[in-house]
Amino acid sequence: MIGGAPPMPAEPAKPSEAMLSASRPSGPAPGGPAAPASSPAPDMSSDMSSDVSSAPAPDPAPDVVEQFAAHLAGRDAMQLIVEVAHDMRSPLGSILFLAERLRAMQSGPLTPIQERQIGLIYSAAFGLSTLAGDVIELARGGEGLVHQEPIPFSVANLMEAVGAIVQPIAEEKGLAVRLVPPPADARIGQPAVLNRVLLNLTTNALKFTAEGGVEVAATQRSRTRLEFSVQDTGRGIPAQVMETLFDAFRRRPKPGEYTFSSAGLGLAICQKLVATLGAELAVDTSDKGTRFHFEVDLPIAPRL
Repeated sequence: MIGGAPPMPAEPAKPSEAMLSASRPSGPAPGGPAAPASSPAPDMSSDMSSDVSSAPAPDPAPDVVEQFAAHLAGRDAMQLIVEVAHDMRSPLGSILFLAERLRAMQSGPLTPIQERQIGLIYSAAFGLSTLAGDVIELARGGEGLVHQEPIPFSVANLMEAVGAIVQPIAEEKGLAVRLVPPPADARIGQPAVLNRVLLNLTTNALKFTAEGGVEVAATQRSRTRLEFSVQDTGRGIPAQVMETLFDAFRRRPKPGEYTFSSAGLGLAICQKLVATLGAELAVDTSDKGTRFHFEVDLPIAPRL
């Protein structure tokens, strides 16, 4: 035929055996024998519930805060505090070293803004390092510095070392640091203890002085007796603070109110170290400034 024969209709697909099986009713075929009843699936819920109920509940995860509190209340609490302070002081020492190198322009010149920023970094790191050192000394009772044989030393060199450490803090605040060494410079004593006391007192004086400066002096009272003093031009210490000035721990009276460190570790350490030298740390204060001072016997050294 022209155009070809029309296509034959497609033969419908025959259902597969699987489809026929699925479509058959589950009951017996008409006239045929009944299929055997299948046994029901075992119920596992009761067994599972019994297993769950009988299993012991897992112990709750230990609370970190409770563990830390337990360590602080234990016999090794002081050692734990010392180790934490040591871990703090090590990286802070690196920060101070690098800040000092940058401040000395060993890596190139600095802009005025960069100098101020480095000064702030140095001051913050120095404050934290001092706090860590105070914690260590408080835990040791000052024994790490005191149990040393008296040795010859230069009072002027000791004071210059203190001045060099606090100079970045003074420059950042625009304050002056004046050092007044004694006429007879070479002495025999405990330079490490004196260094620590003068450093803490000078740092405190700079912290609470807004204008003027700080004077660190060693005045000769007799041939072998020197009076060390640290005087600032701050606004003085309030009367209510004087009552607890040397307490290691005290609360700040009001937020934002003028006060010394709420921990008070620095002055507590100073008082303890001065006492080991057979002296007493005294303080005079007014609205024109504060002066910490103490007298110690330091025999004159024949030579250094």
